[in-house]
Parts: sequence; C-alpha cells; structure tokens
Amino acid sequence: MAGISYRVSYAFGVLPDTKLDGFGANVVVKMTGNPAFPASPLTMAELGALRLGFHNALLAALQGGSQLIALREEARAELVLALRQVGAYVQSVAGQSLATLLSSGFEAVSTNRAQSPLDTPVILAIDNSMSTQFTLRLQAVANARTYQIQKCVTGDAWEEAGLSTQARSILVTGLVPGTIYSVQVRAIGGSTGYSAWSNPVSCMAT
Repeated sequence: MAGISYRVSYAFGVLPDTKLDGFGANVVVKMTGNPAFPASPLTMAELGALRLGFHNALLAALQGGSQLIALREEARAELVLALRQVGAYVQSVAGQSLATLLSSGFEAVSTNRAQSPLDTPVILAIDNSMSTQFTLRLQAVANARTYQIQKCVTGDAWEEAGLSTQARSILVTGLVPGTIYSVQVRAIGGSTGYSAWSNPVSCMAT
C-alpha cells in the first residue's frame, strides 16, 4: 500500500461532550513522550490543561444555569481548536504511516474507495500457551487493511494493544501472569474507515 497518504479525521469535533473529553485525554496520553511527534504546535501540558478545563466546565455545567453552560461551550470550542491544530501536525508527520498516525490517539479518514462497510471481526481463538502474551486468530474481514487491538484487565478501561496487517496470528504482549484480560479487535479500511469492535474475549495470562 505504498504511496497512500493518510489524513487525520476531525470527526471528534462532533462527538458528545463526554466522548470528546475522553478523546482529548487519550490524545494527551498517546502524544506525551511519543518520539514520532517531537514538535507539536502545543505542548501536551498545554493541551492537557485545555482538556482539564473542558472536563471541569463539563462537570460544573451539570448544575445547570446559562452561564455555566456558556463556559462549557467556550471550553469545548477551545479544546476542539487545539485538537485540530495538533491533528494537522500529526498528519503532516505521519501521513505516510497509518500506524504512526494512530499512535497519536487520533483516527484516520479512510482512503479505501470500496463502497461497502467493513464487517465486524470475530475472534475465533485465543492462545495463552506462551507466558505474558496471547495469540489471537481472527476471521479475516474483506477490504480490511489493518486490525486494531485493545486489551484491558477485565472491568477496567480499554487500552491500545497494537496493530496487525494479518488476521491469522496476532500477538498481544506485555501481560501479567495470573491476570484475566479481555481483548477486542476492529478492522480498518472500507468505506466507513472502521468496523465495529468485536465481541470481547477473556482469557487468563500465563
């Protein structure tokens, strides 16, 4: 797929408030110390402060009142503008590498011209025979370029666990023996950009 230019999706600008809050927090985490992006137009301290300001304004606005709601909207607009600035920088650096782009916490606009959405991946098997890692086997998805993996300790928040260009043997590493993890996968490509996440599958790491 050489020669493809990937673009950052700005769909975060229309996310509901709570999801925008989480999206901004994830970008700050993913960009902090990320060696692929050494010269962001905003420092992650600055972006984090804007995200925290929006978070606090969002909580305050739950009390109601036109002034608090107006402050929430102002904080939202500031955060969206900042994310757009950082997103443009990410695209300028990582436009030829989907993996690098996704490592920033931003998502990509699909470049696939196929006119059908992606099917949801199915995890067919999970192998925990190797210590500290799982090996996943998926049902391959037509028009998928890449598979994105998430993991979590069952009951906790999801976290990124890597990308894979093939479905038959996907490694999930860095697991703690004796801990039960859930994993889920989505496909990237097609006309919708991303499939739905697969049903989670749980397994104990050895």
